[in-house]
Amino acid sequence: MTVSTDAGAADHDTTAADGTTPAGARRFGAGWIALALILGLLLGGAAGFLGARSFGTPGDDSAEAGFLRDMSTHHAQAVEMSMIAHANSTNPQVVTLANDIALTQQGQIATMQAWLRDWNLSPTGTAQPMAWMPGSEGSVRNGLMPGMATPDQLAALRKATGKDLDVQFLTLMRQHHVGGIHMAQEILDMSDNEDVRWIADSMVKGQQGEINLIDSMLQQLQR
Repeated sequence: MTVSTDAGAADHDTTAADGTTPAGARRFGAGWIALALILGLLLGGAAGFLGARSFGTPGDDSAEAGFLRDMSTHHAQAVEMSMIAHANSTNPQVVTLANDIALTQQGQIATMQAWLRDWNLSPTGTAQPMAWMPGSEGSVRNGLMPGMATPDQLAALRKATGKDLDVQFLTLMRQHHVGGIHMAQEILDMSDNEDVRWIADSMVKGQQGEINLIDSMLQQLQR
């Protein structure tokens, strides 16, 4: 399966003609997004318990358990980067995208962790990252799964401001999404568990749409 890199998403520019940002489009406060993340965590956990159906419980060394554990870690970094951008960007489109990614991926983390608990499995496990995926040798570099930012890149993002912050965030998130889509596509090829397939398919579709939007936003910023 391939990942499209064509920019095709509609822009959502909330900036007025005089260069100001309408009150309704202003950034939510840090306290609000923290509360929203907690709510997403709770709702995601509830969805996990309510949505998990009996397909035979995956084992500790199953591809399904490995995927959920690794993707939870992968998602956690996306949430971290999104919170940095949400707190520091002055671009309404970037702030909105960062908010959407943080809430969506935190909710998915909660769902995946709930399924692992429902299967009576540890949320972390002992296997090396990506061990669940055949032919994954070389996919993990310096302990980082596909698409994940390095410590140096995260440090640079925290220090960045203005347009530089926006470009760094969008570039890192695009790379992060491409890696996440690759992982989700692999579990779709490997698993017949309907819950796992559902969340993986949701990730592929949602993150591909965000890649298209990111491409459009990067084009605007580079003009």
